[in-house]
Amino acid sequence: MPGNASTANLLGYAGLIPFLTFSIGCWLPLPYVTDPLHVLIAYAAIILSFMGAIHWGAAMSSSGSKRSQYLVVSVIPALAAWISLLTPAIAALMILLFGFIALFLYDRAVQRSQAFPAWYIPMRKNLTIVVAFCLASALLSVLWS
Repeated sequence: MPGNASTANLLGYAGLIPFLTFSIGCWLPLPYVTDPLHVLIAYAAIILSFMGAIHWGAAMSSSGSKRSQYLVVSVIPALAAWISLLTPAIAALMILLFGFIALFLYDRAVQRSQAFPAWYIPMRKNLTIVVAFCLASALLSVLWS
């Protein structure tokens, strides 16, 4: 695996630590953390915004007919993430859960036209599965409380 891919994998998988930690914190007390649910929602919103920005970069490097599509798609995750920060926890978690899954499906659909490297979609799939599990777990903790 080339250096860029291994760095991306390291950073991507390390980025799961807050998802895992604060979703567990929705079920069990964490030291020094008074509201793990809201920390999780805020972190997820930031990461969803970051993931959408990948398509802004693709638009900047594209001169084709899909440039406008990439620009529009790039801002939708940030808008969804912002809305999630303004809604009650149940709605926020559902918005974020849908957002991560929808963005992964879109990434998979445009992987060739955006010339993603071969390692990107498999990594995104694994990361999205864990993120979705963490958000769904947090959602269940709210519904059961």
